[in-house]
Amino acid sequence: MAGVNVRKPRGSWRPAALVALGLLLAAVAVWSLSAGTTHHSVTTVLDALFANDGSRDHLVIAGVRAPRVLAGLCAGAALAVAGAIMQAVTGNPLASPGLLGLNAGAAFAVVLATSIAGATTGDPFVWPAFAGAAAATAVAYGLGSAGRTGTTPLKIVLAGAVVSGFLSSLTAAVLVLDKGAMDTVRLWTAGALAGRTMPQIVAVGPYILSGLAAALVLGRSLNTLSLGGGVARSLGQNVTLGRGASVVTVVLLAGGAVALVGPIGFVGLVVPHIARMVVGADQRWIMPFCALGGALLLTAADTASRTLFGQSFPAGVTMAFIGAPFFIWLARRRLGATP
Repeated sequence: MAGVNVRKPRGSWRPAALVALGLLLAAVAVWSLSAGTTHHSVTTVLDALFANDGSRDHLVIAGVRAPRVLAGLCAGAALAVAGAIMQAVTGNPLASPGLLGLNAGAAFAVVLATSIAGATTGDPFVWPAFAGAAAATAVAYGLGSAGRTGTTPLKIVLAGAVVSGFLSSLTAAVLVLDKGAMDTVRLWTAGALAGRTMPQIVAVGPYILSGLAAALVLGRSLNTLSLGGGVARSLGQNVTLGRGASVVTVVLLAGGAVALVGPIGFVGLVVPHIARMVVGADQRWIMPFCALGGALLLTAADTASRTLFGQSFPAGVTMAFIGAPFFIWLARRRLGATP
């Protein structure tokens, strides 16, 4: 009818955006498998994965590069979704596993376990990482909730920075005193995907996949929790149960990611913000977008790292170059909006 403006609802293009992101992720994964000291064609990559003939090129792609790419996909998805959950539950846009001390707690626990018990990467890292992430979360929120003003986004970030700095110092002290532990986790502590193996991914993968599945299930509950505890209760939400399930999910995701690739920061900060810009505030769409976007970002960062600087260059360093300016911009924007 003339004069009538017919506009599609915003959600109508969300599936298309998700499909496009998935296709882009597949393209980046193939690029990552083909890039390196020796560049391989897409045909060679596909043959190595689906028709491996045991040749040197096929063995390098399937045995060295594929586990590295899978580790990046798993860890990136886990860290991004963990950050999105933390931001939804706390109402704090600066929340992420790295900034609130989860990564540092998991890293310290893993380094301590390596020093005391001689743990090596993979399955032995999992339970110390979970315990360290959970303990760091409890301490950060305890400090951030102290005082008459209660919990505020700024206090939580400051408490997380204190916990992260303290635990990072303890981690450095353990590594200085124990050269054996230093040799075992030197690259791991910088967030390196180099040297990941399929047994390590198989050991940690179920925990990350469980956390991702739980995040998808929690989407509707997170929509309510993001409105605040009082509003959530008035809408019939069991706030204690919802927050508890969210914390367990975050620990599974962040602990699993750190156990696999080390403490990589900023993935859980950057990706959720981009997700909200693209798909809006609905957590049911933010969760899958963050899973794909986090996997894409970390895989691309690692591929760029080893292409430009060498096979062993940590992806965590590249993510710091990407994430630090984003955090500064976000913090300045938040402070500018504060009356």
